[in-house]
Amino acid sequence: MTQHDKDILKKSSFTFTKYEEEEKSPFDRLLEIFQELIVHTSGDIDETLDWMDQLNKDYNLYTDEYSKDDFIADLKKHGYIKDDEDKPDGKGMVITAKTEQVIRKRALDQIFGELQKSGKGNHKTKHVGAGQDKTGDMRNYSFGDSIDQIAITESVKNAFTNNGIDDFRLTEQDLVVHDTHHSAQMSTVLMIDISHSMILYGEDRITPAKKVAMALVELIKTRYPKDSIDIIVFGNDAWPITVKDLPYLQVGPYHTNTVAGLNLALNILRRKKQANRQIFMITDGKPSCLNLPNGEYYKNSNGLDPHITDKCMNKAKEARKLGIPITTFMIAQDPYLQSFVEDFTKANQGKAFYTGLQGLGQMIFEDYEKNKKRNVR
Repeated sequence: MTQHDKDILKKSSFTFTKYEEEEKSPFDRLLEIFQELIVHTSGDIDETLDWMDQLNKDYNLYTDEYSKDDFIADLKKHGYIKDDEDKPDGKGMVITAKTEQVIRKRALDQIFGELQKSGKGNHKTKHVGAGQDKTGDMRNYSFGDSIDQIAITESVKNAFTNNGIDDFRLTEQDLVVHDTHHSAQMSTVLMIDISHSMILYGEDRITPAKKVAMALVELIKTRYPKDSIDIIVFGNDAWPITVKDLPYLQVGPYHTNTVAGLNLALNILRRKKQANRQIFMITDGKPSCLNLPNGEYYKNSNGLDPHITDKCMNKAKEARKLGIPITTFMIAQDPYLQSFVEDFTKANQGKAFYTGLQGLGQMIFEDYEKNKKRNVR
């Protein structure tokens, strides 16, 4: 080996050292805790700081060198919080748009972990066409195919076969390309149950639902920018919320009006131009409420009232006729509800997952990614 070769090898070699986590500043360390708690408190800064005071008693979050007042001052300085302009006495603070975006990104990282994001993400379907993902098959080159799709080895092999070694020529007839999956756009409505049962029995179910919603929004914005997502909540009634509303979402003293939620979701998707439309529904309870024509509510929280469940089945069938699958994520494990969910899923020909809170985000992500039943019409 010449000295020149040795020099090149030396320059291109890797040196491995023991990983040492970068030491965080007091502000960055406390900011992580603040970002986690602000979701649990639905954007209430005073409550969040109270929780940090409780943690400080056990874990000494603040020090003489970096106090609570220093942390609040830095939150304002870096644009994470600001004074509440609606309070004329100058008391009270609110989070900023910067914080809202940061906690969406944090939710995405927490739930989807090692997901590699890019602006070119699209959904695979069973249809062959223009796209990024290879099917594993080859086809003859056609005018307009990207040069990146050409299978070089197979094309050269064809040239040898067709023209011989002595008279080697690579012609258009020799070229073959990697086939790809057709890329489809998707319109999604995410339904979130905010009935009172989402915080019953000492279990906080609304915070994981909020995190999933924020993560899904951030996923679509970064990986599938051509897709659309609308978020609606349902209790006694159903109404749309914006991305900005998500951190502040709270459970109310509501029953579960699943029919109202489905009706609003279908109305939204009817206006979408995308061929592929779907509904994700996160719920933990049985349908227990209906809107009556006279403006009153029909409620029955004791069991699966046929008058209510029949209306749900009708909506499931209506969605099926529109080609809109409904995926239900049941985050409660009550056995007597499973038969209803199974019948509802069968009526829609959709899917259902019976999951705890731990795997909810990953399930929704995987279902969104796989997109097994979407057909381009």
